[in-house]
Amino acid sequence: MDLFEGLTLFSILIECAIFVLAVLIATRNRRAYGWLIAITFALFAFFNGIRLWYPSGLPRLNGVILLAACVSMLYAIWQIYEETRKKSK
Repeated sequence: MDLFEGLTLFSILIECAIFVLAVLIATRNRRAYGWLIAITFALFAFFNGIRLWYPSGLPRLNGVILLAACVSMLYAIWQIYEETRKKSK
């Protein structure tokens, strides 16, 4: 295993940990944005897994995965923004 593969595996582990914490936010705190964050980091882990196990690449699939992850996180951030804006009024 070279340095790139090791860093990618470490990144996948961190993304999985964030996924678990986001699910806890969604279930325990009843925040819908927790699910969106969980989806985002599950997609990031999937993306990195594809890059690790298919080094020749699947560029179209990777592009779709990254787009879906970005849209999911954008919506999550919007929900967080709206929640904090309502609290500050």
